[in-house]
Amino acid sequence: MERSFFMVKPDGVERGLVGEIISRVEKKGLKIIAMKMIRVDANLAKKHYAEHAAKPFFRDLVAYITSGPCVAMVVEGNNAIKTLRDMTGKTNPKEAAAGTIRGDFGIDVCRNVVHASDSKESAKKEIELFFRPSEIL
Repeated sequence: MERSFFMVKPDGVERGLVGEIISRVEKKGLKIIAMKMIRVDANLAKKHYAEHAAKPFFRDLVAYITSGPCVAMVVEGNNAIKTLRDMTGKTNPKEAAAGTIRGDFGIDVCRNVVHASDSKESAKKEIELFFRPSEIL
């Protein structure tokens, strides 16, 4: 079993897409083993997006992810990281395939509805940033 971090971003929460997205995850056979609605603060956002700190869009990422509530999850299953990434689609919704979450619901590169870990290392780091071990069931 593999674990991944998965998050519905502020635009997905605001647009009422949380239920649809969770349904897709569960229908794919993945198990949600931790979930909470949170308001990401600037400190957590900077840690989460640390790899982009030197990039010109870093401020926009931080501003966006802190703009409203998010739903953070730990998802478990066989090949969970790749499965979630495939379900998520490309970062730019205009390039994401129909049937993917971003392809179906994304608006632009910033408001692209969800975040999914891209590697085992990222998943471990992100899960530890957003969840205490006692919150994972």
